[in-house]
Amino acid sequence: MALKERVGTVVSDKMDKTVVVAVENRFPHSIYKKTVSRTTRYKAHDAENACRLGDRVRITETRPLSRSKRWTVAEVLSHSMRLRETKK
Repeated sequence: MALKERVGTVVSDKMDKTVVVAVENRFPHSIYKKTVSRTTRYKAHDAENACRLGDRVRITETRPLSRSKRWTVAEVLSHSMRLRETKK
């Protein structure tokens, strides 16, 4: 069984050991053929609190970790250019 993987952008890092990742899916509309983009937000487990707002990350599917958390951060592909602040 192959695990699902997604690549997206971190849109929230306010929770402890959890980030919200927005994944954009682009596809042509079935009738009008215009490219439509749909954004899905996933809560992902970030054990080291390494991700920051704006980072590009790869997430993989995992067992349920909480009521809404079923993904984990596999790797940080690129860091954002924002000013890095330490988390309290």
